[in-house]
Amino acid sequence: MILLDTHAVVWLASDQDKLTEKGKGLIRSNAGRLYLSVVSAWEISILHKRNRLKLPMEPEAYVDRLIEQHGLNEVPLERKVVQLSVRLPDIHNDPFDRILIALCKEKGWVLLSKDKVIPKYSGIQVVW
Repeated sequence: MILLDTHAVVWLASDQDKLTEKGKGLIRSNAGRLYLSVVSAWEISILHKRNRLKLPMEPEAYVDRLIEQHGLNEVPLERKVVQLSVRLPDIHNDPFDRILIALCKEKGWVLLSKDKVIPKYSGIQVVW
């Protein structure tokens, strides 16, 4: 199972040239096994509201379209994942990324992300 970091899913929808060939291959070879955390939907909405992410439509419709067009599975936020994110070492300060890290650790999933800090955590496989 592949969890897409927020930037990866935005680029999948709008600018696939920003994805690496390895990342594109991972996406192609894992159709039906690609996941989008509700946390990324939340982050997309916040970035849009703060004018840091331009979208062609409102964030809710954008995320719905992402899920439908790319066959993504939506992952809800679970209490045990939130609790694990708080117990992680203080390597990464971004709470959204900490939850994605915790989710991948909990589920044993691969994270598609270009974030250079995330691979510093043990027990998580990051591909870019």
